[in-house]
Amino acid sequence: MPKADVRKILDQFRVSPEGKFDLSRHDPAWAGDQRIAKAERKLFAEEVLGQDVKALTDAQIRLWASDSWSILIILQAMDATGKDSLIKHVMSGVNPQGCKVTSFKHPSEKELDHNFLWRYSLALPERGQIGIFNRSYYEEVLVVRVHPALVKAQRIPDADPSKKRFWRDRFDDINAYEQHLDRNGMKIVKIFLNLSKEEQRKRFLKRLNEPEKHWKFSAADLREREFWDDYRLAFQEMLSATSTKHAPWYVIPADHKWVSRALVSTLLVETIHSLDLEFPEVTPENKAAMDGARRALEAEGDREKEGLTTAEAETT
Repeated sequence: MPKADVRKILDQFRVSPEGKFDLSRHDPAWAGDQRIAKAERKLFAEEVLGQDVKALTDAQIRLWASDSWSILIILQAMDATGKDSLIKHVMSGVNPQGCKVTSFKHPSEKELDHNFLWRYSLALPERGQIGIFNRSYYEEVLVVRVHPALVKAQRIPDADPSKKRFWRDRFDDINAYEQHLDRNGMKIVKIFLNLSKEEQRKRFLKRLNEPEKHWKFSAADLREREFWDDYRLAFQEMLSATSTKHAPWYVIPADHKWVSRALVSTLLVETIHSLDLEFPEVTPENKAAMDGARRALEAEGDREKEGLTTAEAETT
């Protein structure tokens, strides 16, 4: 399957800004054309990832040099979806100096004294850089929606999470926030890693059964699994309400890590390429300065060679 087909495949995972979104119609175990042997599909996916890792290296250089756009990658998913390993594999060729991963935990008292978007704004990438939010402000319409008692700690005047209006207002705030960022040169790539409940069960068991993975297990993750259906409904409404033309959501199948890695890598490369980034144009003044520097360095090299030749002649 040619690389161009992978780009076309991405379209089927983009959430349309129009109409209601039905998460049940997206298969977490999707793995390409079933008529092709799995080994062949997996090999192709690994080749795509390898190509895109190299392409991301070049794209990041252009992003940095142009100093006009920045990239914000938002990763949302249920527990055990493989966000960390996906970041590790897809971003393996990126210069760490131009890329920062931020994971958000329970907000501090200081953060709760601000609006719900404040702490995320502090971590936004600068122009020319790539920022990755491992979970994000979307937790405010996911975990907070599943556990609405958390709203009380935010001390928002007249806030009532039992009202649909409260959540519509949050969606509106997020959409306006992202449009503001896009208008000011930040391209947002939003990825929901779609994991099945059965695959999550298997991965939790793997963490329990393999000693080297024990550190990954958290009893809190198992407690949150009890709210699986509530989270799926929250995700579905969030995806439907916040997938926009300037910042669409992509629902990426995640039961097979080799699938999600290949699709995400292609998505990132395509997104950066769509910005038509160019290296800064060299002005006549800069070109003259570089020509002068070149001549000076070449002359310095010639003098060193002449000095070496003279020294060699004197010793013979």
